[in-house]
Amino acid sequence: MTDEQLQAWIEQISLRSFGVPFRHKARFNSRLRTTGGRYFMKTHHIEINPAQLAAYGEEEVERIIKHELCHYHLHLAGRGYQHRDADFKALLQKVGGSRYCNALPGAKQRKTLPHRYKLVCADCGMTYLRKRRVDPARYRCGRCAGKLRLYSLSEA
Repeated sequence: MTDEQLQAWIEQISLRSFGVPFRHKARFNSRLRTTGGRYFMKTHHIEINPAQLAAYGEEEVERIIKHELCHYHLHLAGRGYQHRDADFKALLQKVGGSRYCNALPGAKQRKTLPHRYKLVCADCGMTYLRKRRVDPARYRCGRCAGKLRLYSLSEA
C-alpha cells in the first residue's frame, strides 16, 4: 500500500466513521517501533506504522487509524483529545477504535532491573524493595513513620 492509498483510506474512514473530512496529510513511517500510529498536534498530520499492516492486516490498522482520527478530530474541535480525557474515550468507543495496538512479532521486550536494595523500618520491620539506591534519611515508613535502614541485597 502506498502513501496515496493510505491517504485515501484515512479520508474514507474519516467521512464514514466521523462524518467530518480529513484535510491533512497521512503517510507510512517505517521508523515507528512501539506504536501503531502517531498524530502531530502542530501539523495535524498522521503517521501509521506499516509493520502493523504487514503483521495484523487491514482490520487492525483501521482501528489504529480510528484511534489517530479521534485525536485529530477532538483536537481540532477544541475538546479533550488526550488518552485520559473522557471525550477521547467516549469517541474511541463509539467509532470502534483500538485503545492499544498489538505488539509486533519479534519486538524486544523491555528488560527490568532486579531489586538491588532493601529498606527496612527500624520500628515495625516493614521492608521495601528498590531497584535504585535511595537516601533513607529522606523517607519514613509508610506504615508507622519509623526510620528506615538501607541494605544492599548483594550483602543481605
